[in-house]
Formats: sequence, structure tokens, C-alpha cells
Amino acid sequence: MTVYLLKTQLKELWYAPSPHEARRRWQEWYRLAIDSGLKPLIVFAKRLKPYLAGIIASARYRLHTSVLEGMNNRIKVIKRMAYGYRDSEYFFLKIRAAFPGKAR
Repeated sequence: MTVYLLKTQLKELWYAPSPHEARRRWQEWYRLAIDSGLKPLIVFAKRLKPYLAGIIASARYRLHTSVLEGMNNRIKVIKRMAYGYRDSEYFFLKIRAAFPGKAR
């Protein structure tokens, strides 16, 4: 039961509204995992700790691998279509046009 509850609590870490809140959630989760006394859970928590910077970065940058895979696929299609382009500047211009980004 303890592991199930901690699993659910760990998932909430990725949906933190800010990096500060993500760090607070991590510290709380890590303390609970260590205090649980369950050896596999303690080993998992210690193994996850070096990746903390990347986990907290997910609170700041909401970019998932599915978005990146879609972008890579789109670039591959542009690359196939760009076979006859004479210069690389035009190719990169087409990529930039495909991903206009957010208006600031």
C-alpha cells in the first residue's frame, strides 16, 4: 500500500506548477521513501536522485517526448521534400516556417 501511494505522489511531481513547487514535492516524496523502510523503494529513490534537475525542469519546460517525436518526423518529411534545394539556408528556413513557435 505504501509503494502504491508513493507512486501516485511521485507522478504528481511532473505536474507541479513551478520549479519551486516541484522541488518541495520531491523533498517530501524522498523523505517519505527513505522513511518507509522498504529497501527496494529506498534504492529506487536514491537511484532517481541524480536525475532531479531534469525532473524539476519538466515544471518549467512543458515539452514531452511525443511533441519532440512529432517535430522530428516533420523535419524528416521536409528533408525528403528538400532533396532538390540548392542551399542549406533555404532548408532551415523551411524548418523554421514549419515551427513558428509561440508569439511573445
